[in-house]
Amino acid sequence: MTSKFTELAIDCADPVGLARFWCAVLRYEVQGEEDGLVTIGSPVVPEGRNHPGPVPPTLTFARVPEGKTVKNRLHIDVNPTDREQDEEVRRLLDLGARHADVGQGEESWVVLVDPEGNEFCVLADRCP
Repeated sequence: MTSKFTELAIDCADPVGLARFWCAVLRYEVQGEEDGLVTIGSPVVPEGRNHPGPVPPTLTFARVPEGKTVKNRLHIDVNPTDREQDEEVRRLLDLGARHADVGQGEESWVVLVDPEGNEFCVLADRCP
């Protein structure tokens, strides 16, 4: 028996705002919302974790009192699906992301941060 990756929990100050950002990035939808907790997921696999086999993971945003203080040790990588990397980076910047320098040097990926400062990478390969 093995486990499957079904959910990523993200601490934040504004679960609704951060969920809105990531819904726009990933074309996800809000699946659940209660006081201080918002869950988003892919509309393609609405049964989520109950689907047999691999599933796109949900993201759960939980309000916490403390702010982010250091570089994330775990981060999300995204791949453009219908445009080139530079076009996707511009789209994400328009949504509220910002460029980040985490000491990456000259690499093929672009490091951005979401509106609450969580690092993520935009990879150069297009994945349909």
